[in-house]
Amino acid sequence: MKLADKIAIVTGSSKGIGLATAKKLLEKGVKVAGWSRSATPIKHPNFTSVQVDVGSYDEVKKAFGQTIQRFGEEVAILINNAGLGFEGDFESLAEEKWHLMFSTNVDSIFYCTQLVIPKMKNLGEGHIVNISSIAGTNGIAGMAAYCATKHAVRGISHALFKELRNYGIKVSTVYPGSTQTNFFADFTSVASNENMMQPEDIALTIAQLLETSANYLPVDIEVRPLQPKGKQ
Repeated sequence: MKLADKIAIVTGSSKGIGLATAKKLLEKGVKVAGWSRSATPIKHPNFTSVQVDVGSYDEVKKAFGQTIQRFGEEVAILINNAGLGFEGDFESLAEEKWHLMFSTNVDSIFYCTQLVIPKMKNLGEGHIVNISSIAGTNGIAGMAAYCATKHAVRGISHALFKELRNYGIKVSTVYPGSTQTNFFADFTSVASNENMMQPEDIALTIAQLLETSANYLPVDIEVRPLQPKGKQ
């Protein structure tokens, strides 16, 4: 896809991978709507910050209305990046944390994607990139709920690419390993550090996925830090 002048929605855009992705797409000439709970710190003529809880269908519909009012209805790119995670043994995990992870990590993909599909079908092209995690392919002790949400992202994505491919719409899933973001801020088992991948590297991968030729479909992309413990 040629990215210049395309319209994109990036969820979870206020920091981390989402912020880096929004910036990278703007460099490519994309018109970007950044969706997040807090305002996205980007000032650019082709950018609009939309404050929204993507776990709420009503808020997502309102955000979508604001986006198409600003940029038009031809949304060709959706980056489902918004996500959060909590540590906790399965038996002691609070119910509200379970539901918050599922509403943010899984329900949001349903809400956001369902709104853009008709627009992409009308265009005859589109690319949906869902950000999962290596927790979407493996089990991690103390993170069963988070793993469940990211396995759900994988399942949704695999079914959806088969539903949409004949309309010229791509669905790709990225599975990042440890990335230096605020994701680990409240974790006790691991801390964010410089040996992790950088959000900008993930953003570059996402841009490269979007720029693939029309009949080329990258389905699953797993990325990890080369030396997670630093040079030996």
